[in-house]
Parts: sequence; structure tokens; C-alpha cells
Amino acid sequence: MNEEELNEEELNDEEVSEDDEDEKLPFAKAEVVRLMKENLDDDKMIRERVKVEMNRFLGDVLKNVCEQLNEYPYTTIEYEMLKESTYPYTNIKRINQEKERILLHLEAIKADCNALAMDVTKTLKLKDVVDEDDDFKAFLTNTENIEDEEQEE
Repeated sequence: MNEEELNEEELNDEEVSEDDEDEKLPFAKAEVVRLMKENLDDDKMIRERVKVEMNRFLGDVLKNVCEQLNEYPYTTIEYEMLKESTYPYTNIKRINQEKERILLHLEAIKADCNALAMDVTKTLKLKDVVDEDDDFKAFLTNTENIEDEEQEE
């Protein structure tokens, strides 16, 4: 075989593998690519693998939504059920904002806890036995001085 025949054979193999992928994809690749191009900048080029993986991703999303819809005990799927099942996908920005807000609030709580812990250690001195002994010694010294004064009188 010469080089031209090898190149033609490789091209044919690639076409066959792409056709196999197209058969396994949940949606028409052309439609997915058209929608992607509508929402991307004009100067963007989309690699083949991205087209295929986007198609598979959309298929996975559809499967996940359908699994949630199957959890309802009803035989008819209503719009409200669909709306509830697609909520994580349609409100991802709001969910991420809420997550960020909660994390910031937790950080503030953590800072408050640290400040309170420092206050407790400074003011209450829970394990500072030396200070208690010093106070007791001062008390004893003071009472001894008072006793000595009383004896002198």
C-alpha cells in the first residue's frame, strides 16, 4: 500500500468512528452545534470532542430530570413537576450566590467564635492556677499582717 491509500483508509476509519459516535448521541449533533454557536462569540471554534461531550452532557441532564420526574406518584407529568425538577439547572446562579452568602456568614460566625474564645482566655483564665495561688498568698500575708498588728496592740 502506498501513502495515499493509507491516508484514505485512516480518513474512512475516522468517518466510521464519528458515525458510531453520532448513533450513540442522544440528540442530533447539528442541532446541538447550532445552539452552541448561537450562544458563543462569533470568533469561537468548537472542537469535535466538545460537540460530542456537550451532546452527552445534555443527554445526562435529561436523564437526571426524568429520574426526578419518575419519583412523582402521578401518571401525568405536570408543568410544576418539570419546573421543580429543572430548578437546579435553571437557577444555578442564584444557588451559587446563596452558597457564597452562607459561606461568608459562616466565616463571620467563625471570627466571632475566635474573638469570644480570646476574651474567655483573657478574662476568665480557666487554667491559670498560678494566679489563684498568688491571690491566696496575698490573702494569707494580709491576714498575717493583721494578726501581727493585733498582737502588738
